[in-house]
Amino acid sequence: MQITVTGGDIGEQPADAYVVSIAEGARRLAGQAASLDRALDGALTAQLTAGIAKAKNGEISIVATGGRLPARAVVLLGTGKRDEAETADRLRTRMANAVRRLRTLDVGAVAIGSGEATAALDPEEAGRAIAEGLVLGLYRFDRHHTKAADRASGSVGDVTLVEPVARKVAPLTDGVGVGQILAEAQNLTRDLANEPANLMTPTILAARAQRLASERGLECKVIERAEAERLKMGAYLSVANGSVQPPKFIVLTYRGGRGSRFIGLIGKGITFDSGGISLKPGAGMESMKGDMTGAAAVLGAMDAIARLKPAVNVMAIAPCTENMPSGSATKPGDVVYAMDGQSIEVVNTDAEGRLVLADALAYARNEGCTTLIDIATLTGAMSVALGSVRYGVFANDDRVARELERAADAAGERLWRMPLDGDYEEQIKSDVADIKNTGGRPAGSITAAKFIQHFAGDTPWAHLDIAGVMTASSDKGVLVKGNSGMPVRTLVHFVLARAR
Repeated sequence: MQITVTGGDIGEQPADAYVVSIAEGARRLAGQAASLDRALDGALTAQLTAGIAKAKNGEISIVATGGRLPARAVVLLGTGKRDEAETADRLRTRMANAVRRLRTLDVGAVAIGSGEATAALDPEEAGRAIAEGLVLGLYRFDRHHTKAADRASGSVGDVTLVEPVARKVAPLTDGVGVGQILAEAQNLTRDLANEPANLMTPTILAARAQRLASERGLECKVIERAEAERLKMGAYLSVANGSVQPPKFIVLTYRGGRGSRFIGLIGKGITFDSGGISLKPGAGMESMKGDMTGAAAVLGAMDAIARLKPAVNVMAIAPCTENMPSGSATKPGDVVYAMDGQSIEVVNTDAEGRLVLADALAYARNEGCTTLIDIATLTGAMSVALGSVRYGVFANDDRVARELERAADAAGERLWRMPLDGDYEEQIKSDVADIKNTGGRPAGSITAAKFIQHFAGDTPWAHLDIAGVMTASSDKGVLVKGNSGMPVRTLVHFVLARAR
């Protein structure tokens, strides 16, 4: 789907359907809707007065044009009550829901009146929200269905936003361009994380990273097992011990700024998590193909960063491996050594994500990353604490935490800062090593973050535990059933703000 912006009268645009916004309770149309209503001899107003079009937020009503306009139909899109303030998030959500409905109608090319959105919001922000809603809302993962009947039916053709105010066309166009890039990056993450584990092994994910680097002008390095052993990545390799799939430690580098300082984006890349010797229950284990969502998210973020070209250096690190049980697997009670020399007692092999992140953070610090953000589907405890509404952020630096909050607001995502009090440290003390990899059930997300904090040291750092928001159970707004692709847009907004 291509999204373009033009000025002028929406009723003159070559399209199969026109979409205009109306407020709930309106009895008189204005702006672009009024222009279409005049061409249709009051047919749109008749929909309102008859109560057919109630214009509740996101509600759609369709009116055939009968050949009186170039388009076959006019779609009235409700914006809700007038006293409800418009926000980018409401607009994004409304467009995502609407475009899925339009797809079921197989409407073809669409022209959307943007006047209501740009009257309420900054045009650039409105353009970004509209584009994100359209691209994210239309996402579907059905490539493995061999029967057409099992795939989502219908389609939406190219979209044109029609802006009635000439001076708003340029910023609206800029916003659409950024929004489409951000949404496509999030969809890339969804594609990677929705793949079954046999079709997204560490080797395949590394190949995808190399292809991304080639397409976007990034540097890509894949550290193989032998080099990881030379670098003494004992924590990372302890997770890989049980799998026949070779581990791949992926490093993508974007150089947009001066000097050797980097923002480090580190994503947990467990392409399948059985729990290892501490085997998970069988029910629901198939969802553990998504335990590499953190890695997928940093790859998606780098796709957008490379296209947007901010003036800052960014390094994405994805330590990828399976976590499997076998005769060579790490055993509960084993002691391993991380790259920075810290010793770890592995008391539960199902607490493996923090082990691969330990060496990834140590590597990032060695490579000149002066700000660290790690992203991981880390703990079930986070789902218990925050459900599927927010993801948790832990930080040793207030500035980084505030920047992430602002970035999440810009993305329309919700996070919540969690505590890192020193009192929790006692739970992860080991009798036989420097630290143990789990502190038990109480405060499980916090003790996991405390463990990771040991490897961030005094470098400004934040940890995003996205376990609760990894997947969506149904289509709702920009979320589509399957992997959510969070928090790609938050990461990119963080980087863009740093560049500014």
